[in-house]
Amino acid sequence: MKSIRLTSALFALVALTVGGPAHTQFENVGTIDFPTSATEEAQQHFLRGVAILHSFGWKQAIEQFRAAQAIEPDFALAYWGESLSYNHPLQAEVNAESPREALARLGATMDERLAKAPTARERGLLEAVEMLWGEGSWQERRVAYMDAMARLYEQYPADDEIATFYALSMLSGARALADDSLRLEMRAGAIALGVLERNPSHPGAAHFVIHAFDDPLHAPIALPAAYVFADIAPAVSHARHMPTHIFIQHGMWDRVSTGNQSAYDAAQALWQPGDSVGDAVHSLDWGQYGDLQLGDYEKARVWIDRLEAIIDASEGQARAVMTLPLMEARYVVETEEWRIDEITDETSPHTLLATGLSAVRTGDVETAESAEEALARLVAAGSDGGVMRSGRLWVQVMHKQVGALVRTAHGDADGAVQLMDEALEIVAQIRPPNGAADPVKPAYELYGEILLELGRPEDAVAKFETSLLRMPNRPRSVLGLARALEQMGDEEGAAGQYEILNAIWDGRDSFTGLQEARRFLMSRN
Repeated sequence: MKSIRLTSALFALVALTVGGPAHTQFENVGTIDFPTSATEEAQQHFLRGVAILHSFGWKQAIEQFRAAQAIEPDFALAYWGESLSYNHPLQAEVNAESPREALARLGATMDERLAKAPTARERGLLEAVEMLWGEGSWQERRVAYMDAMARLYEQYPADDEIATFYALSMLSGARALADDSLRLEMRAGAIALGVLERNPSHPGAAHFVIHAFDDPLHAPIALPAAYVFADIAPAVSHARHMPTHIFIQHGMWDRVSTGNQSAYDAAQALWQPGDSVGDAVHSLDWGQYGDLQLGDYEKARVWIDRLEAIIDASEGQARAVMTLPLMEARYVVETEEWRIDEITDETSPHTLLATGLSAVRTGDVETAESAEEALARLVAAGSDGGVMRSGRLWVQVMHKQVGALVRTAHGDADGAVQLMDEALEIVAQIRPPNGAADPVKPAYELYGEILLELGRPEDAVAKFETSLLRMPNRPRSVLGLARALEQMGDEEGAAGQYEILNAIWDGRDSFTGLQEARRFLMSRN
């Protein structure tokens, strides 16, 4: 009988040679303590795989788990780890066959597989993923997995790996249950914080703290974890990107830009034809948003060029194709370089919003009305228009935004206010922002601008302040708040906001808003 050897104890992960040159890009992936029954050689690959898995480096993790399997074909947890590398727990399921195939290589039946797990702890972990990849809908299976991990956590309360995977199972379970109460996120975050306190370089703990507290109210709790995770796993694109979820919640635009540039570089270095382009597209999407907030419009255009190249290289993967109109519309709205696109039945809602706003701002109200009508058709059809996450609701918001702009242009103040109030009622049904502005013109910010046009600066102040609570340090909302305070005669308050704007857009002398801020500040000296 094979002897049980417990290895690791805060094992520092280093580069290994696997049938060829060392994979140096895997050197830095954090530290974990995960004793198993494996031989030491297989264990080293397993530890690296788990650490990379904690950072959602799916492709890299699979390579390491398969290396462990090649060394020790009956090492049950190597197949457990590979199965979790197909999970993508915070998204809807897209691939249940690959993890089932991975488990089948360990044994034809669940009983055969469990028989190869020599300890109660390893059997418990394997049983949990058997539920994850068993019968039922993906939502039912994820909840069953979460319940299994809860039982393991009760059985092994001092085991940081079980605690970390339990925390992730709750984040996944919240999505499976469509539970927006944040109760599971708060529980997961508390457990992950405990692990991070005991092991300050644990990749999963830092990562899942960020996911748990990824909303405007709780983001400050995750800021220390974001700094930690920013220095873990430099070759894993998701690990480079994820801290920017918290940096964006603090309006730390330099870090949003550089973090996503790093994530994009890591994704491109790993990508091969046939791979998903999701990591690269997600990071360039957020990178563009960060650069637009910094006022780096030249770099913002570079991100669009990169996306177009990805579309060509990937032969039109849907994720990339759907993101292009979003980024083009965002560029128009953020730069206020107004552009009117042709309106067809295929026009993206993002494009319709940018076109409607551009048309009103350039005096082409007829085209804005056409954009409103096109959005109305999407709403009537119950379409999400290709807008990801809460798409139908966001299309409804965009429809009311363009409608309010049209009514403002026609001098119908009451109609404009009514539509924007209705838009905010819909926004209240959607999870608070945890990324780039959605829609590309935030509803509270647009409402504030409309109220300024209607000569209601006091009401506008409230809308801009709410916008900045939801998206701190956002320059267009800062500018709007400064203008509203100035119109009210609150020069001290206006000066404070213009100072913030001056700091964000430092060196961008061509901006009308920045010139306006500097003129106001100079007038007070």
